[in-house]
Amino acid sequence: MIIVKNIRKKYGELDILKGVDLEIKQGEVVSIVGSSGAGKTTLLTILGTLDRPNSGEVYINNQDVFSLPDFKLAAFRNLNIGFVFQFHQLLPEFTAMENVCIPALIAKKNKKESEKRAIELLELFNLKDRIDHKPSELSGGEQQRVAVARALMNNPGVIFADEPSGNLDSKNAEELHQLFFRLRDNLKQTFVIVTHNSELAKMADRTLVMKDGRIQL
Repeated sequence: MIIVKNIRKKYGELDILKGVDLEIKQGEVVSIVGSSGAGKTTLLTILGTLDRPNSGEVYINNQDVFSLPDFKLAAFRNLNIGFVFQFHQLLPEFTAMENVCIPALIAKKNKKESEKRAIELLELFNLKDRIDHKPSELSGGEQQRVAVARALMNNPGVIFADEPSGNLDSKNAEELHQLFFRLRDNLKQTFVIVTHNSELAKMADRTLVMKDGRIQL
């Protein structure tokens, strides 16, 4: 699913990633752990094609993603990659259903079909009664489930999650972690998760430890 070859990233004179090599299989749940400043989020941002490395290659589904011009890369990202962030990143003026629909509408998919899929996803996550609620009317756990539904809207092959349970209480965090594994088992999605949550890291198929811009072997 993902092949990373010698990724390097600098910001000014600061070396963040110092040659990262990595392979992740389809349907694998991989956690990335390490101290603050180790390069975890920078690596996730590059894997998710939100930033380009200074050098190195990233292949997702056999596509050399950074060989694509920006507009093609954005289209590839929209259809093949989903994101879940710590602070949900829901648009406050839109309902839960409208937030979930956004990736499909960006891809210019049929509005009625997109709304139907959004409702199905929200029902799957036990949010049937929250479809018309705006984020301010939802609990933190509900907001994060809406964010996961949005990430799944275009049925991407891989989900990148950055501290997805970092803003949740222990009960909601546990429910979110279980949800990731149910999705993997049922939909065969690949998950790459940056986390400080030791319980989530232990649940993963594989845990990668980052230190000083490299993955420790």
